[in-house]
Amino acid sequence: MRILAKSDIGKARDMNQDSYYISDLEKDELKLYILADGMGGYKGGEIASSLAVANARNYIINHFKKTKKDRESILKLLRYAIEYANMMVYEKSQEDEELKDMGTTLDICLIYNNKVFIGHVGDSRVYRIRKNIIRKLTTDHSYVEKLVKEGTISKEEAFNHPKKNMLMKALGCNSLVEPDVICKGFLKDDILLMCSDGLTNMLKENEIYNLLLNNPDHPEEALINNANELGGYDNITAIIIDNIEISEEETKER
Repeated sequence: MRILAKSDIGKARDMNQDSYYISDLEKDELKLYILADGMGGYKGGEIASSLAVANARNYIINHFKKTKKDRESILKLLRYAIEYANMMVYEKSQEDEELKDMGTTLDICLIYNNKVFIGHVGDSRVYRIRKNIIRKLTTDHSYVEKLVKEGTISKEEAFNHPKKNMLMKALGCNSLVEPDVICKGFLKDDILLMCSDGLTNMLKENEIYNLLLNNPDHPEEALINNANELGGYDNITAIIIDNIEISEEETKER
């Protein structure tokens, strides 16, 4: 397995309010990857995203050993972790008037036994590339996604819609949150991409797919560089989990 990750402030923002966590493949027992895209005033988004990532990570690490390793139990663990992180962000927002409007997206990928367990709130995304097909595994909790589902607008219209950043659900905005939790296969040569909307607002799925496959050494840099070239209107974060076998020599070189 190969993990590549990068976060960039973009071309228009004063601060990077994205946060992420990736497990160390050599040291960590768990293969855990988390991404959050914060929002809400000066420093509010940065605080919300970092709190969400840290608390979700700690909850999962502290509870994974005593969790049954069946599908439902692991999905329940992710749900509880997101609910706990939500409570921590929400309580923080209530303590400080300057932070009252803060919130964040949150995506978690836990890889175990040839499966990826995903927890999701907001409009950051998880994609899987398998056998030359890119598929979005998460559903955006956004106003335009609702319009697409209702058949009011097309996917093409959604990409250019003026309200495409309006969220229907985010972490930390209310005392309770209902995350999506799903389980998908993660097989040899599959690639997972976790990304904030700073990437997907700039690049369409076919463009993301082409950049991933045509830049095998550093696809994360290619994605971020291209998003910046197109305007870089938001912070951009990409985590790539490539399920390839790496030789000992390649591991040492990295």
